[in-house]
Amino acid sequence: MDYVNVLGIEVSRMTNEETVNFIVEELNQGKKQFVVTANPEILYRAYKNKEYLTYIQHANLVTADGIGVVKGAKILGQYIPERVTGVDIFYKLLEQANLNGYSIYLLGASEEVLEKTTHKIKTLYPRIQLAGKHHGFFNEQHDEKIVWEIQKHKPDFIFVALGSPFQEKWIAQHLHQFEHGTFIGVGGSFDVFSGQIKRAPNVWQKLNLEWFYRLLKQPRRIQRVAKIPFFFLYVMKQKVGLLENFEETKTINNPVNNEKERSL
Repeated sequence: MDYVNVLGIEVSRMTNEETVNFIVEELNQGKKQFVVTANPEILYRAYKNKEYLTYIQHANLVTADGIGVVKGAKILGQYIPERVTGVDIFYKLLEQANLNGYSIYLLGASEEVLEKTTHKIKTLYPRIQLAGKHHGFFNEQHDEKIVWEIQKHKPDFIFVALGSPFQEKWIAQHLHQFEHGTFIGVGGSFDVFSGQIKRAPNVWQKLNLEWFYRLLKQPRRIQRVAKIPFFFLYVMKQKVGLLENFEETKTINNPVNNEKERSL
């Protein structure tokens, strides 16, 4: 695969179609996967927080979830063809699961949203095998139950909708306990899929203004959006070679399929 190094994280240059094809091909070859869909906030947090960086380093694929990452790569003189968002990958992998009879596990969101998501999946994708599900509000005891269910049923896709940074942390900390599956953080995808939250109309998406539409609908997101200028500031520092401790924060080449995984 071809990557762009953005704030020390290797972000894939693949398109949506190429990303889905890669994930399915790796799955069919029996390879365990951890996919991070990284927006500017995630990349900025990973650069500033070494502990969070170690979570991202467990991933074998990081996609550009957000036009900000695409533009950040352009500032660095690199090219990423398009956004590859968590919600888009979620929809496309559901289609693949239905086409091929793959099994899935759903983790995250509220009980109400999770039930609506499950019902809609069963209706629209009847060939999908639902290996299990659990809402996103759980304690250590339930955490052990979730791990046991995934270990027992060995789902092909484990969609983790806990939001960042919690979903990346959960996957990274538990990845070594599983022998099989593609683990992917999908943020608020269950809310969108279930209809709990309305996604931006296509015209907003085509104008790369989906982030602004979501801000208008959810003003509380202003704290997250406020980090975007800092992301671009650090990208500019990277461009001119002034990024502090950049050498120390570069991603370690530790793909989950090649070397013995580290347990955090």
